[in-house]
Amino acid sequence: KTANRAAEHTGDSQSQSQSQTSTLNTVRVRVRTNQPTFCSQHKTKAINKMSISDFRKKKLVFLFEVFFDVNKSGEIDVKDFEQAIESVCTLRGWAKDTPKNKETYDVMMEIWTGLRSKADKDNDGQVSLNEWCNMWDAYAKDPSSVMDWQNAYMNFMFDLEDASHDGGIDVTEFTLVCSSYGVDKRECEEAFSKMAQGQTDVTREQFAALWKEYFASEDVNAPGNFIFGKTSF
Repeated sequence: KTANRAAEHTGDSQSQSQSQTSTLNTVRVRVRTNQPTFCSQHKTKAINKMSISDFRKKKLVFLFEVFFDVNKSGEIDVKDFEQAIESVCTLRGWAKDTPKNKETYDVMMEIWTGLRSKADKDNDGQVSLNEWCNMWDAYAKDPSSVMDWQNAYMNFMFDLEDASHDGGIDVTEFTLVCSSYGVDKRECEEAFSKMAQGQTDVTREQFAALWKEYFASEDVNAPGNFIFGKTSF
């Protein structure tokens, strides 16, 4: 009988211990699920400190996260550009050691060097979301202060999309490039329609004007808002 009581007591203790462990694990899961990541907390704090309007912030954050922070580290660095170069060359079929592959590498590295020298205020080799938004806000306040690397990036995007080299971007060319960054194809097509305003092609000159609108305009209906394939912010 004594042995039986001891066994029963041991079984009850083990059952109670297992129940407590299970409850503790459940609590831990809930805490982890509801706990914001350091990255999201950092971004939220950084954005809240900015004087830019919510609408323009959303446009800048979208461009940062989708087109520049390719490896999703929360910062922009040279690794993002190296990965972007590989993706672009794969999209266009520009094999390694070919002239177009080298040209793409040179242009993208020029863009990265210019971006880092202007935006990387703490010289850590990375561009944070806060640094990114402050840089583009300065451009929006004075578009005449545009830097060489910003023009280089604008022309790079136009040339990348103008696959036919006919001086204009059509809906198919536009959608192929923007969707390669993960934007939904149907949304890209709708964005092109809003951007082109009934035209079948967008010229380089028109693209340059739309580019300025993307970074500077507060008008939610401005056609320049749609040059990266997103229809709403």
